[in-house]
Amino acid sequence: MYDRGRLTERLIKLGIELDEQQTEQFMDYYRILAEWNQVMNLTAITDYNEVVDKHFVDSLSLARVCDLTENIRVLDLGTGAGFPGIPLKIVYPGLDIVLIDSLNKRIKFLDTVIRTLGLKNITAVHGRAEDYGRDRNYRESFDLCVSRAVANLSTLAEYCIPFVKKGGRFISYKSGNVESEAVESKKAVNILGGRIGAVESFLLPGTDIERSFVIIEKCLNTPRAYPRNAGKPSREPLK
Repeated sequence: MYDRGRLTERLIKLGIELDEQQTEQFMDYYRILAEWNQVMNLTAITDYNEVVDKHFVDSLSLARVCDLTENIRVLDLGTGAGFPGIPLKIVYPGLDIVLIDSLNKRIKFLDTVIRTLGLKNITAVHGRAEDYGRDRNYRESFDLCVSRAVANLSTLAEYCIPFVKKGGRFISYKSGNVESEAVESKKAVNILGGRIGAVESFLLPGTDIERSFVIIEKCLNTPRAYPRNAGKPSREPLK
């Protein structure tokens, strides 16, 4: 039996209270994650307590900087094992969420999680950000794009900002002190039609884990030249 109290107590400190169904969904999510992780590499973090702190609570720490109670359309880019998109969907069922990942085997895992947890209005799609970012069904059609992917902020901006509609936001999950990285990415963000609004840093509840959010506001439509062809944003970040 897993310690449900750990998740409950951590989330209360974020202003989040789970009902019984949501708690059970998180327990089921962990069980599926642990089971699938035995045969494919979804996450290096498998201990229950660590998954609670470093995946579930971390994903939901977005609530510190963003009102998620509105029924908005959200893109989770480079979602991996479903973080932060699936925890966000469990807690905020009104969100319309799309999960994108470049590995098809992860999409099969995510489809299993979505089906088992009975989640609605959430879709997992396989593909590259550079391709979907030029697709008219996805380009500039999201109120919010989030990403926990590990990449230079200038690169992430080119992947993510094209998905965000004017007036929306791209929020990047970062670790530690990111002030210098934010400053270095300012030109790239501006080229893509964005503006760095704020950088928020804090410790995750009950831990010494530092989480930072870089909040980018979409002010102008992204020029049609972006995102560039596959691989280029990571090889040659905008400067």
